[in-house]
Amino acid sequence: MFVHVRLPLAGLLVCLVAMSTGRLHGRGAMAADAVATEPPAATDRPEAAEADETIEPGEDDASAPLPPAPTPAAAGTDTDTDTDTADTDAPLPPDDASETNDTPQTAAADEPGDDAGDEAEPSEPMIESTADAEGDAETDGAAVAPVTEESEETAANSPTDDASGDDADVSAETATAPTVAPASKPPVAAKPAAPPKKPVLVPGAGTLVAGIGDDFEDEGWKWNYHHPKSSEEQDKRMRGPMGRSVNSRWFEGPKRGTPDVVKRIALPAPGLEGSGHGLLIATLNAGIPGRTTYQMQQDDLIYNMQKVTGRGIAVGDSPSVVARVYVPPFAQWEKRNGPTFGFRAGCYTHATITGEDHPDRGKFGLEEYWPGMFICFEPANPKKKTADSAYLRIRGGRNGGEIRGPQIDVDGWWTLGLSFSPDGMVHYFASPGVDDLTMDDHITSQFPYGYRTEWLKTFFFNVCSKDDGKTWSTPWVIDDPKVFFIKRQVATTTPAPTKV
Repeated sequence: MFVHVRLPLAGLLVCLVAMSTGRLHGRGAMAADAVATEPPAATDRPEAAEADETIEPGEDDASAPLPPAPTPAAAGTDTDTDTDTADTDAPLPPDDASETNDTPQTAAADEPGDDAGDEAEPSEPMIESTADAEGDAETDGAAVAPVTEESEETAANSPTDDASGDDADVSAETATAPTVAPASKPPVAAKPAAPPKKPVLVPGAGTLVAGIGDDFEDEGWKWNYHHPKSSEEQDKRMRGPMGRSVNSRWFEGPKRGTPDVVKRIALPAPGLEGSGHGLLIATLNAGIPGRTTYQMQQDDLIYNMQKVTGRGIAVGDSPSVVARVYVPPFAQWEKRNGPTFGFRAGCYTHATITGEDHPDRGKFGLEEYWPGMFICFEPANPKKKTADSAYLRIRGGRNGGEIRGPQIDVDGWWTLGLSFSPDGMVHYFASPGVDDLTMDDHITSQFPYGYRTEWLKTFFFNVCSKDDGKTWSTPWVIDDPKVFFIKRQVATTTPAPTKV
C-alpha cells in the first residue's frame, strides 16, 4: 500500500519540477528578447528615459536627489535662463580706486629730465573753447562697440560653449523632433528706483548777500602783482605787500602766494546769460620763489568777504557759495595725475586747535579749517586702454579723509556750490552747465574732520602745478561767484495780558 501511494506522489513531484523549470526558461527568453529588440524611435526616447529613472520601492535610492535628464527643449530653455541670471546678478566690477594716486605728488613721468625734449612753453597759458575737442570726442566714442543683449545671447549659444559630452545626442534628437518655439525669457525685475534724497540746504537758496561776489564785467578790472609771492606754508616767509585786485575784492593768499596769471578775459564759451567776461587763473612757479621743487604746489586766490561781513556769516543764517567754472578740453590740461583746481571755503568752529604754528596748539579754542572740492586729473593709460579723465574729490569726511566724487565727463561750464546748514554740516553740490543747483546735483553732506561749522569766513580758489619751472598749470576760468543766506527766524514771545 505504501508503494502504491509513493508512486503517485513521485509523479506529482516530477510534474511540479517540470513546471518550475519551464517558467524559469520562459523568464530567460523574455529577457533575451528585450535586449534584442530595436531601440525606440527618437520621439519616444524622452518618455522611455523618464520611465527608466523612476525609482521602485525596493531599489537603491542613493541617486534620488538627482533630477531626471531634461528634454531637448527644456535644456535649451534652462541654458538661456542661466545666462540671463548670471548677467543680471553678477556684481559690477569694483572701481579702480586703488590705482588712483590720491597723494599730492607728481607721477613718475613727471620727474625732472623726462621733459627734456619738450618744446618751450608759452609765456602765458592759452584757453580755448570746447569746440576744438568735439571731433576727438566723436572719434573716441566710435572706437568702442556697445555690448547689446543680442550679442550676449549669440555668445552664450555659440558652438564653442557646448562642453558637455551629451551634446551630440541632444543635437540628434532635436533634429528629428518637431520644431518648438523657444520659451520666452522671464521678465527681468527692474531695479528699484533710488530713494529720493533727503532735502538739504541747496547752494543759492535764499537772498543774495549785497556787495559780495564779482562778475568781472568792469573794463577797469585789474590785478596788481607784488612779486616775489608769499610762501609762508613752505618756508615760513610772508612776503608783502601781497597781490590784490584794483576793486579790493580779491587778494593773494599769504600761505601759498598768488597765481602767476590773474587776468580778466572774454568768456571762452557762452556762460551765464548777460555775462561776457570771466577771470583766468593759472600758475607756473607755484612753490617758493626762485626755487624749483618738482612737486605739486598750489597758489591761492582769496575773496575778501570780511570787508562786507566782518568776521563772516554765522551758519544759523544758512550761508552758501555758488561759482561757475570753465572746464577746458583735456588737450589743454597739465598732464599730471592729481588735483589741479580747488573751490574751497574758510570756516571757523570751536575745537582743539591743531595748527602746527598756532600758539595755542592743543588747547580748546577757535579752529580754522577749509572744506571744499578739488578737480583731479587722471592721464590716459595705454596699458589699461583708458583715456584722459577727471573727477571731483571732496574734502573732507568726518575723519578728515577725502571722498571721491562724480566723474567730470563733460567739458565747458560747470556750477559748483557749498552750503552750510544751521546744524554745522557742509553740503557739496556740482552740475554741468550754468543752471541753478538743485537736489539732483547733491554729492554728499559731511561734518569735515568731525567739526560742526559755526562761521563761514570766506571762499577761495586753488590752482596747482608740478612746479618744474616750465610747465603751466591747467588754465581755469571762473565767473560770477556769489554768496547767499537765509535769515534765521528769531522766536518772539507774546507779552502776557495785563491783569486788571
